[in-house]
Amino acid sequence: MLLSARKITVRYGELTALSDFSIDVAPGEIIALIGPNGSGKSTALHALAGLNRPSAGSTMIEGRTVAQWTRRELAKRLSFLPQAPLSPENMTVEQLARQGRFAHLGLFAGFSSRDQQAVSWALKQTGLGELAERRLDALSGGERQRAWIAAALAQEARILLLDEPTSFLDIGHQVEVLELLCRLARERKVAVVLSIHDLNHAMAIADRIVLMTGGEIRYSGDAVALARSGLVENAFQVEGEFMLAPADGSPPHFQVRIAARNEPAAAA
Repeated sequence: MLLSARKITVRYGELTALSDFSIDVAPGEIIALIGPNGSGKSTALHALAGLNRPSAGSTMIEGRTVAQWTRRELAKRLSFLPQAPLSPENMTVEQLARQGRFAHLGLFAGFSSRDQQAVSWALKQTGLGELAERRLDALSGGERQRAWIAAALAQEARILLLDEPTSFLDIGHQVEVLELLCRLARERKVAVVLSIHDLNHAMAIADRIVLMTGGEIRYSGDAVALARSGLVENAFQVEGEFMLAPADGSPPHFQVRIAARNEPAAAA
């Protein structure tokens, strides 16, 4: 298995942020973490990336614990994009993308044509080729988010962890990013684990959905079984219904029921 977590528990003082989190991720698989705010999604991604110290359990990459890899060797295998990363002042889009190549550079090696090819490919994939020389502080929020995604892609890691990668993006760019993740998984066999708020987007792209509440996994499986479980409505405390597609392979679609729409107007 490319990436595995075994019974990871993360505590901050008396608060248990993550409890017995276990997951296996194969090459080319997309796993979507869903759940309400505070459910443990970000903590789980940090644990998978080796960025927090668990109270119990461990993360394995290619059969070795995260601690057994040097930071440089780990960076060649795993790329992590956090929520709302801070953009360095005066840095251009291309300079940010070039940072994704640092793990591949030797101690005295310069930036090679192979490194530049990886950066150019990442900028093209994220639609930023024409903005390569633009400073990050001159970009829109959505453009900055895509610049960070480009840096993650330039790293060419086999494992891609993303915390809310479609935040700040308009619907068109959300779709572009999600389609890009699907291509990376299908064509390059990149293992993708992402947290995402949009349930329908999760169901559209994920091979497996992990529903979390209270720092624990409540469900792990395919979209159709989740749609029939009643767990989504309970986890998010909403009323709604799933539209299950006929036998054409389309994912289920969740429609929230907004009661206020059907309530009579208050008397003046």
